[in-house]
Amino acid sequence: MSVDDVLERPALRLAVPGRLAAGAPGWTDETDVCVVGSGVAGLTAALHAREAGLRVTVVTKVNIDDGSTRWAQGGIAAVLDPHDTPAAHAGDTRVAGVGLCDPAAVDVLVREGPARVRELIRFGADFDRNPDGTLALTREGGHHANRIVHAGGDATGAEVQRALHAAVRRDPWIKLVEHALVLDLLTDATGRACGVTLHVLDEGSPDGVGAILARAVVLATGGMGQVFATTTNPVVSTGDGVGLALRAGAAVTDLEFMQFHPTALYLPGAGLEQQPLVSEALRGEGGHLVDAAGRRFMVGRHELAELAPRDVVAKGIMRTMLAEGTDHVRLDARHLGREMLEQRFPTITARCREAGVDPVTDPIPVAPAAHYASGGVRTDLTGRTSVPGLYACGEVACTGVHGANRLASNSLLEGLVFSARIAGELARDLPPQADPVQLDRPQWAVDPAVREPLQRAMSRGAGVLRSAESLRETGDRLVELAATRAPAGTAAWEATNLVTLAGALVAAASGRRETRGCHWREDFADADDAWLGHLVATIDPAGTLTETFEGIRP
Repeated sequence: MSVDDVLERPALRLAVPGRLAAGAPGWTDETDVCVVGSGVAGLTAALHAREAGLRVTVVTKVNIDDGSTRWAQGGIAAVLDPHDTPAAHAGDTRVAGVGLCDPAAVDVLVREGPARVRELIRFGADFDRNPDGTLALTREGGHHANRIVHAGGDATGAEVQRALHAAVRRDPWIKLVEHALVLDLLTDATGRACGVTLHVLDEGSPDGVGAILARAVVLATGGMGQVFATTTNPVVSTGDGVGLALRAGAAVTDLEFMQFHPTALYLPGAGLEQQPLVSEALRGEGGHLVDAAGRRFMVGRHELAELAPRDVVAKGIMRTMLAEGTDHVRLDARHLGREMLEQRFPTITARCREAGVDPVTDPIPVAPAAHYASGGVRTDLTGRTSVPGLYACGEVACTGVHGANRLASNSLLEGLVFSARIAGELARDLPPQADPVQLDRPQWAVDPAVREPLQRAMSRGAGVLRSAESLRETGDRLVELAATRAPAGTAAWEATNLVTLAGALVAAASGRRETRGCHWREDFADADDAWLGHLVATIDPAGTLTETFEGIRP
């Protein structure tokens, strides 16, 4: 059966809105560039846009520091050691991506990355250093060299966020709108982006809407981990940017490649809250994954053992859990000693102790959790999407860097590199402000009560392990949940985004009949060159979700 034959069979018949149910904007503001999101990608884009002399408004869903960036523990991968090379970094990235990385995007990442890290230091980021003053570099899964720069031991994201936040606060021409949920893209008569609608939480009516008009819109809204019941993502990561892009007609690709971090701290009886991350750097410094009998089960499965790419380690953990009938394995770092654990990994050590586990004396219980979307809104090398005037960077974007599986610590680097490229593009090509036109598309909102059953259904049937049967059952459940309706409001808008993204992910996972990277099909256990390409999702004005396949040359 050919790829086209598979895709001609609808994976699920899920109705999604062409716009979110919302009233007409009650207020309007205007700027040159509207950046949606305040993590590493969004704030870097804002700072570079200001260097180009543009007025910038940053819209963020909660406080400026409450996104995913501050939770990044391990660090930033970049070639900063004279014995390392961009070619070696590119090679490790492509191996992790299992044939689906865009070579041009990878080349941009590894060659421009070091300068972006040095620029971050100029912005004020204080990275860990050796006694001689050089940057302290470590190693993580999938890397064949020490190229991970880190801060505060295991608090890199928090330091990056602090430095960028301070830099943004120093610029009076960057306007910050906090506690604002972006709803939909505004477009002019030619179809070009010219602003966004948004709801400022706890101000005005619960369904009140405003608009920010802009000459360009940059999406930097982060991930969509809240589609799953168990995730390392914060509660705000409901995929609002990808939902907006889909409803605007933008192409979204590679959604089936949701990376599950192998080692989230296992908390017995935990609900749907964010799961603490146990950084890959702990394995990079010598921590071992062991089964119930204390055996290192990754040895012999991959040349890098515990430092294999994340999809390989997650699969090894899942196979061990299934064989033992358990819901976690153990990460043994006791041999590293108290001084190493408390000084190099203070955040992890403290969080484990809060949960009643002391890494100095006890193996750490860990299990995979949804962590990072390798796919997202498709962009070119300057961050442009398929909708003119709409750009994307960071986790919301699919630049082609990650392919089927992101290499550890390439995410913060990607945000730094491609957000700067967007600003360069904006400085070259930014038309005058245009007036938005009203689009005639179906509008509704989904009942917020679907959120928890959706998350549980997705973890059960579209998580680390997938099959035609599990995906069909998940799709049927999504159709039921999507049929519910509710009045407009924050919770309903988020639930609508989650249903939309879950549907697109299940459709892509159902279509891709192979195992590749972090997409693991039990019924198609091997990679298949017939699927060497990308599944591209779009939503037409009637709200119909379509998946098409674009093959690439091996």
